Amino acid sequence: MAGMPPSDPRAHRGRGARFDPVNRFTGIEIALDPSEVTEDDLRARTHFLHDTSRSVISTNDSPDVGFDASLNPYRGCEHGCSYCYARPTHEYLGLSAGLDFERTILVKREAPALLEARLASRTWRSQVLALSGVTDPYQPVERRLGITRACLEVLARYRNPVALITKNALVTRDLDVLADMAAWGGTRVTLSITTLDEELRRALEPRTSTLQQRLDAVAQLAEAGVPVGVNVAPIIPGLTDTDVPGLLARAAQAGASHAGYTMLRLPGAVGPLFEAWLEAHVPLRAERVLDRVRETHGGDADDRVFGRRMRGGGIYAEQVRTLFKVARRRAGIPEHSPPLATDRFRRPGEVEQPALFGDASG
Repeated sequence: MAGMPPSDPRAHRGRGARFDPVNRFTGIEIALDPSEVTEDDLRARTHFLHDTSRSVISTNDSPDVGFDASLNPYRGCEHGCSYCYARPTHEYLGLSAGLDFERTILVKREAPALLEARLASRTWRSQVLALSGVTDPYQPVERRLGITRACLEVLARYRNPVALITKNALVTRDLDVLADMAAWGGTRVTLSITTLDEELRRALEPRTSTLQQRLDAVAQLAEAGVPVGVNVAPIIPGLTDTDVPGLLARAAQAGASHAGYTMLRLPGAVGPLFEAWLEAHVPLRAERVLDRVRETHGGDADDRVFGRRMRGGGIYAEQVRTLFKVARRRAGIPEHSPPLATDRFRRPGEVEQPALFGDASG
């Protein structure tokens, strides 16, 4: 993959990454002479490739992520969030965690059919699916392809619960399906938000919905009876931490039913990518931010310790945790929304059996 020097002022054209770091598995680097890099190279359009995966549900045993199984219609994400923890997953495809991650998107066009085949299997036991656990299911191309919506329609037919998380107000397009599922306890939605500063948002998350659009989406979902909340994620120490009380207050006004947060961590190639972003956009605060990130993760920004990697540890992390809890309480937002129902599952043609001992939600 072509390398782009982080210092090149032209390297950012509505993208979160400024270059393509070396893939950790291949170790191959192609460095272009900056004088040979054209404007067409910098403005290269996003490419969408066909993903031939024969399964669509992934499982994990991490105690930090809040779900055991997830559904991911896309690999890579055009939103281009500069801090995205999922960037290194592109390296398994022989691509880069940098510009490749946001400009080469693999599309699982068979995802709805693969999902239906899994749910129809007699070995499937109803459980909450996260949509999605890695890249955003409502990234811009979803408006045209509708793969996420088709997956929701499959889940609705089988009455299998789903927990959605997104940075895109496009989720409101599917209000009809989500409201129907919410009526039997089958869905909740979380809008991920980062900062009150719109200029900073554009630089951090160049192709995401604006803060106001996300808050409007919270309001529309809440009005339709869909449990909806916010995830202040990630909190970037020394950059967005002071926004927490204001974000939660505005989320409460919009009708948020739950709220959570994560602390920034920088796994693998995300470290140098985010450092380049800091130097380009907030150079005077770059060292302070990086020092705080390391401080909250035991001295290592690539923190892999279960129980600490998502929330951090130490004095500063505890201060953020206290700030968030107090702000959430003052805003009147519960920590969790009601559990989703896993006892309503049915295969088309089967008669739904009522729960014998009350609600078996999980």
